[in-house]
Amino acid sequence: MSTILVFCPARDGLLRPVCKEIVSAAKRISGDLNARVTAVTFGEVSDAATLGAFGASTVVQLTSPALGSYSTEGYAQAASEFIQSESPLAVFFAATARGKDLAPRVAARVGRPLFSDCTELKVEGGQLHAQRPMYAGKVILWAKINGGFGVLTLRPKAFLPAEVGGSAAVESRAVNVDAAKVRAQVVEEKATSGGELDVSEADIVVSGGRGLKAAEHFKLIEDLAHTLGGAVGASRAVVDAGWRSHHEQVGQTGKVVSPTLYIAIAISGAVQHLAGMTTSRVIVAINKDADAPIFKVATYGIVGDAFEIVPKLTEELRKVVGH
Repeated sequence: MSTILVFCPARDGLLRPVCKEIVSAAKRISGDLNARVTAVTFGEVSDAATLGAFGASTVVQLTSPALGSYSTEGYAQAASEFIQSESPLAVFFAATARGKDLAPRVAARVGRPLFSDCTELKVEGGQLHAQRPMYAGKVILWAKINGGFGVLTLRPKAFLPAEVGGSAAVESRAVNVDAAKVRAQVVEEKATSGGELDVSEADIVVSGGRGLKAAEHFKLIEDLAHTLGGAVGASRAVVDAGWRSHHEQVGQTGKVVSPTLYIAIAISGAVQHLAGMTTSRVIVAINKDADAPIFKVATYGIVGDAFEIVPKLTEELRKVVGH
């Protein structure tokens, strides 16, 4: 039986949450392609077997002394060697910062097309079709991959994780990495303080814009996000003003998010921001300008003053969620 290879990112020896999503996406189409799902990690991860519950029949852990810390060239060598030994029907990466760095190099090495930032998949006529937004979300493109497999990156939160039961066999596979060709590698990673949720991985994102008028008013956003158990996001104007850190920026020049719930507060909805959040499942907009572009993409909209609405909304939600 043919296989779909799913490269799963890890940190500190543990799988990232997006792994369950991209393995589930592969499992969903595997029946139509008559393929099994093989998850792949760089190095050993302690919770690798858990991917069996989401559809992986096997988890292969690629091992090499050169894979101790991330390097684009080293990881690309390892991934390419393994792909060429398997002859897969499709290869998936997560469309994270690291996945976007790695997937193009792997596609070039194995001589196959790259289809990036996919938000939906289907199989028609025995061929894999993938969907992705283009032109800042103004166009939704469907494309099919002809004549062999493609390398795809899947947008985090675009695919819901689905437990299907079962277990995965875990095996290690030694790969050859030419250390002399590794020109740069990560020597240190610094995590954000306070255990903050990453906007690209959160199920709920509460974002604030320039309409909040001052950095100290972001306390409104933080309180609502904390109450909902979500992450704090920001528009580019806010980040450019120095009110918030760049890692919170949502948009074309920031992070692209697809949470279950996205709340946009005092954000007008410039096209660059819309490009980063229009694939959210439910969008709630709060803005005093009834003609703000954000309302054109919102599932629910509230026209009014955020300084009056948000505290009341947070207070009522605390009664429901209990904190």
